Amino acid sequence: MQDVRRNMATRWGICGAGNISHDFCVALKTLSSADHQIVAVAARSLESAKKFAKTHDIPNAYGSYNELLKDKNIDVVYIGILHTHHLQVGLLFLNAGKNVLCEKPFAMNLREVKQLISAAKENNVFLMEAVWSRCFPVYAEVGRLLSENTIGDVKMVKVYFGLPLMDRTRTTDREQGGGALMDIGVYTVQFALMVFKGERPESIHATAVLLPSGADQSTVVVLKFSGNRMAICACTISCLLPNDGTICGTEGTIRVANPMHAPTTLEVNGKKTEFPLPEPPLPLNFENSAGLRYEAEEVRRCLQKGLKESSKMSLTHSELLIEVLDEARRQIGVVYKQDSQ
Repeated sequence: MQDVRRNMATRWGICGAGNISHDFCVALKTLSSADHQIVAVAARSLESAKKFAKTHDIPNAYGSYNELLKDKNIDVVYIGILHTHHLQVGLLFLNAGKNVLCEKPFAMNLREVKQLISAAKENNVFLMEAVWSRCFPVYAEVGRLLSENTIGDVKMVKVYFGLPLMDRTRTTDREQGGGALMDIGVYTVQFALMVFKGERPESIHATAVLLPSGADQSTVVVLKFSGNRMAICACTISCLLPNDGTICGTEGTIRVANPMHAPTTLEVNGKKTEFPLPEPPLPLNFENSAGLRYEAEEVRRCLQKGLKESSKMSLTHSELLIEVLDEARRQIGVVYKQDSQ
């Protein structure tokens, strides 16, 4: 179990020196250094780690994850590597007694996610799936509006996420955990589950267009909830979609504008409200990813309070999310090697 020092900066260790880790570090720099400090980065090669450390002004660079887990000056590890490795690397840090924020998707299937959660509980450490969307102010406002029945009884949710990513091997290759559903579709499903407050759907129906690799190019998941409520979640890596989330109720509509996974605009019955992001100190790889600051703030809040999980993206919600993704994959015939292990 890690002791977290009260009223002092949260000390981050970064696992992985890729694009998302870059953006996470840039986002951290938009927050006060009195609250957040990046003390170390680890990559599979020391050269990569040193280059990353120089870019982000990080004092320690390690050429292995083992060195990072031995660093006593780290309060929490951010895992920003390919999701096919989340289980193995996540267990490494959790079993070493480190608090962990792990990128989405949490792992490859429910079995793997349960292993991560069990390890966190056994070692009495904090664990959170980095579904950063849940920490955005727009999502908090949506939660408030729904709790106040602003649009009456919610009947239908429509959420789309599509980007032209066919030129990226990581996204199209099944061996690397590729496919629309696991890469970006996860955002559409989590949105629906957020609206319905983590309720388990009564039924799941999925259909897809598959790539020659066996990964999905386009997938539509229809979720039916109690009380005749439904959600339509559509994702594709073949073209651009509206990338918004619409919540339709008996007395109005809430629309989370593009990009729904990292939103700065909310529309309630046609009336728009803006939630601007701060200017990042360095160029970013992903749209609005200065908003990764919100999940960093949430992790700090949890650690300061001695919590082992976040109410914004609880471990129960992570389990339900991967259960829905697993069932959708079963129906569309997308099988990863991790499914048979």
